[in-house]
Amino acid sequence: MKNILEMLENSARLFPDKIAFSDPSGKVSFGGLEDMAQRIACFLMSEGRIDPMRPGEPIAFFMEKNLGAVCAMFGAVYAGCFYSFIDVRQPESRVLSVLSVLKPSIIITDAEDHDNIEGMIKSSSCDIRIIRIEELTNLAKNTEIDKSLIDRARKSSYDCMPLYVNFTSGSTGTPKGVAVSHRSVIDFIPVFTETFGIDSSDILANQAPFDFDVSVKDIYSGLYTGAGVVLIPRDYFTNPAVLMDYLCDNKVTCLIWAVSALCFVSIMNGLEYRVPEKIKRIMFSGEVMPVKQLNKWRAHLPDAQYVNLYGPTEITCNCLYHVLDREYADDENIPAGRAFDNEKVFLLDENDREVIKAGEMGQICVGGTCLALGYYKDKEKTDSVFTQNPLNDSYHERIYRTGDIGKYDDMGNIIYVSRRDLQIKHMGQRIELGEIETCAGAAHGVSRACCTYDTKKKRIVLFYTGEAEKNELTDLLQKKLPQFMIPGKTIKLNSFPMNKNGKIDRKALENGNY
Repeated sequence: MKNILEMLENSARLFPDKIAFSDPSGKVSFGGLEDMAQRIACFLMSEGRIDPMRPGEPIAFFMEKNLGAVCAMFGAVYAGCFYSFIDVRQPESRVLSVLSVLKPSIIITDAEDHDNIEGMIKSSSCDIRIIRIEELTNLAKNTEIDKSLIDRARKSSYDCMPLYVNFTSGSTGTPKGVAVSHRSVIDFIPVFTETFGIDSSDILANQAPFDFDVSVKDIYSGLYTGAGVVLIPRDYFTNPAVLMDYLCDNKVTCLIWAVSALCFVSIMNGLEYRVPEKIKRIMFSGEVMPVKQLNKWRAHLPDAQYVNLYGPTEITCNCLYHVLDREYADDENIPAGRAFDNEKVFLLDENDREVIKAGEMGQICVGGTCLALGYYKDKEKTDSVFTQNPLNDSYHERIYRTGDIGKYDDMGNIIYVSRRDLQIKHMGQRIELGEIETCAGAAHGVSRACCTYDTKKKRIVLFYTGEAEKNELTDLLQKKLPQFMIPGKTIKLNSFPMNKNGKIDRKALENGNY
């Protein structure tokens, strides 16, 4: 296999009438998805003026996920292009920054977001054609499938071409476009689905937006196995009753969600309202899962398989996993686990020596086919983190330095500790803010906790949500932690600000935007 479209075509042949994707507005079968995607591709390559002999053309999407977006996404791939979804909630300056890097000739949007993106493009004098998904779908229905165009585009493609580019936050404030190839997804998805037994009988509930790589596991696990994928609208994650009804009514069997989404349900008592009893697997990633919130899920769905997944966007979804096989105390860290098949994960210390001994910390590094192509049009940034393996001086071996700190436990599992930039020097001591967060999060009456460091006032700042009183929390921390790790300021919040990927927005906390 050298193109992910083979996944779609195989499932369309085996399950032509089976529902592939659905949302509250409708559904599409595998056969229907293949047909519509090819019609969209032929329209784009003819009237849309995308040259199939120029592989790797970007097509941008400025819209929320829905069935139309799925069809157009694969239409873009059939046209020999790659797709890139842009978060519609971002400020204009960031959207224009992404477009200045991507330089797409076409943006596909919808009626709701059309005026917004049109105004941005006009103000920036960009030469980009805007097509509304409603118009594109209607035009494609009347477009004949030209197999010669489809074949030309396919023959011009190869497995190391980009499939998608996801833009993540950059430390300099400039978004980084992570380019991931067909080959990396083709390599990962079969291993992922076989590891956890996902098959055509499953129904996956897609939580993540399409600009977040957690969605890749939903989309392509469905395509590869013939499983159905149910798209959950973003606003359902503000109403737990609507969300739980949707999961139950659609007989969902598998959740591959960000930690924050699972915590939303447990904190808002969604499981007290209604339990989606068909769920067999619950997988989570993106942040450290608070054991307290996880245990609420386990209490209601004790027979489900629970899996902690770890991996940054730059390594195609995940490189480590840990199937929970016991109960964890509230102040324990769930292991990130061991590497997926065909992925190499190891730790390097500050002098680029491999860390082997349990308990010693080092930077998590990854090698293998899973690695992204790099950052789109940013060679300098790419070369700084996608480097030669310093342990290998015999041949070229590319690795990715994640910037995450980890350690081995006594069983050989990797434990995620924190980001390198969350390791601070305070009162002459090296401190991992994640350790304080775990301790505070385990306290009675605390739902979630997050720490930042005020460099001006030289103090640790602890933010938390829940019913606990600040003085009670401070008293508990003083019993659990050394004095140099006690926060100099504690702030109780009603809720945490979230970034575009559904993680706690630390920069917003640092800037007082809460």
